[in-house]
Amino acid sequence: MVNALSKITAALLAVILLFMYPAVQTAQRQEDINSLAAYNTLVQFTDAVRNKGYLSPAMYEDFTKQVAVSGIMYDIQLEHQRKKYHPEYDDPANEATFKGDFTVVYDSYFTSDVLKVLYPDGSIAGTGLDSDHSSRKYKFETGDFVSISLNKRSRTPLTILSLFLFGNLDSDDYEELTYGGMVLNEDF
Repeated sequence: MVNALSKITAALLAVILLFMYPAVQTAQRQEDINSLAAYNTLVQFTDAVRNKGYLSPAMYEDFTKQVAVSGIMYDIQLEHQRKKYHPEYDDPANEATFKGDFTVVYDSYFTSDVLKVLYPDGSIAGTGLDSDHSSRKYKFETGDFVSISLNKRSRTPLTILSLFLFGNLDSDDYEELTYGGMVLNEDF
């Protein structure tokens, strides 16, 4: 009985070492490649938006297509922080009490606000305007901040293998890639 049990244990260990370990390593490598490709696409897109000073529907659609090439589903989150200057007064009702100073305030606009400008009717076909029409460009100003995040929402082979082998999913399995910076140009 002990001899049979040791042979079964040795066979299970051999299967794990010969098949499962290389499968997990290959899945990890593929996961790294997909993450690097998505991050590279994110950086190129964000830098293009920062350098041009606007976001057009064509740019957004190209970005979503490039992100989808890997087969992994991502949620795209956009954030635009518009820079505004508010003058400081001792008495806001009296302009003569101006202190000679300004406060910088950032108003934040998110994905839904940006998409309302890009797709005013909620769909590309229903607008009657081409994708590069000036009214469908979301425009930024120099000094504004833009930040774009990709949140992975699909299960990859690595997640499935980890779930099978270890029985639980870590919270970092659904990674978030974020990139952003200051808008450098207004090239409308």
